Amino acid sequence: MLDTQKMQKEMDRNVNQKYSSSDPVTWVEQYADYLYGFAMSRLRDEDVAKDLVQDTFLAALQRLNQFEGNSQEKTWLTAILKNKIADFYRKQSSGILKDLKVTDAEKEQSDFFDAETGHWNAHCRPQAFGLETHDPLILKELGVILNACLTKLPKLWFSVFAMKHMDDLESEHICAELKLSQPNFWVIMHRTKLNLRNCLQKNWN
Repeated sequence: MLDTQKMQKEMDRNVNQKYSSSDPVTWVEQYADYLYGFAMSRLRDEDVAKDLVQDTFLAALQRLNQFEGNSQEKTWLTAILKNKIADFYRKQSSGILKDLKVTDAEKEQSDFFDAETGHWNAHCRPQAFGLETHDPLILKELGVILNACLTKLPKLWFSVFAMKHMDDLESEHICAELKLSQPNFWVIMHRTKLNLRNCLQKNWN
């Protein structure tokens, strides 16, 4: 999956002594699959996910003397990977943000909601998904459809959505990490939710 041979050689070159709090030689075997899964859940791009996991291991090696063992290795490596993911989207965002317009998003909202009451317009009102039984098979099917809908989102939109609803980060933190203005954050979240709802509604039986 990952270029483990390259990373292992890099580790062998850099690790010439025993560290009581961390053993980088075991990182690939212990954490590569987990970190790759974490990256894929937020990136939806295999090549980028692999590259960022490798970058995470190399960055961790360079910072090994800063790791004091106050947290678990997995937690520490995941934090580095999160920063790598944020850096990736920060670099991607500059060419995308110019296309975001608050006025367009406000018009879209008026198509879905009544301007006076704020309630759904009749023709756009969400339909029930029929999950009252909590059937595991039905929930699994919905999860597959939701995952497919998420893959259709623009990468920056998915990143904002993941940081907000998967990592449970505050909007101020997300804006700071991705260099977004509050209006741009609002536009992205607004369009993401409308797109997800429409996709789920169309594909759910």
